[in-house]
Amino acid sequence: MESRSVRVVLVDDHEMVLEGLKAMLARFTGRVRVVGQATSAEEAQPVVAALAPDVVLCDVRLRGSSGLDLCRRLTEEIPDCRVVLLSVYDDEQYLYQALRAGAAGYLLKRIGGEELVRSLEQVREGETVVDSTMAGRIASSAARMESGEYWPGARLGLSQRESEVLGLMVAGLSNRAVASKLVIGEETVKSHARAIYRKLGVSDRASAVAAALREGVFR
Repeated sequence: MESRSVRVVLVDDHEMVLEGLKAMLARFTGRVRVVGQATSAEEAQPVVAALAPDVVLCDVRLRGSSGLDLCRRLTEEIPDCRVVLLSVYDDEQYLYQALRAGAAGYLLKRIGGEELVRSLEQVREGETVVDSTMAGRIASSAARMESGEYWPGARLGLSQRESEVLGLMVAGLSNRAVASKLVIGEETVKSHARAIYRKLGVSDRASAVAAALREGVFR
């Protein structure tokens, strides 16, 4: 029935991708309905607020912004907003970042129409979906993280080098001292710090350290 169609807003900065998604979803009349679209994070927020869709289907990378940042803002500012991120990156670290940003799903762009629609229906019903080609690896990775096989911070989406930088921040080292300790440039440390802040959803060093301690990454 039309009343049970999943109402979807599409967000992608490539018009061709938007048209392709609309054409794919149009084959599933009665199950899904595209009610709006946007080509940037700035354009997406008012569209989503006005239309209150069941699901926002958003590219991970947007021109001048990030789908992760948009996801974080939408889920914080709009009650019950459900965001599914579409990506070309078959990488667990991107998935963990997406889930930390509040995403209800992480799907690869090579997904077929039937699986995409089924995933959107599951998300509308409150489930979290992960691309079927990644699911097995994610379970294995989660078990390895739990056993401590991966570096500290991996479950927060931090790379090994970012985890090293954050650990030294927690220890109280300055950027210059971190650079000396890791034998890298101070500008490189600052670049890693910006990536850490973005992934942890914070804006400064003190907040990053607090988040690391709160999450039990470092003690």
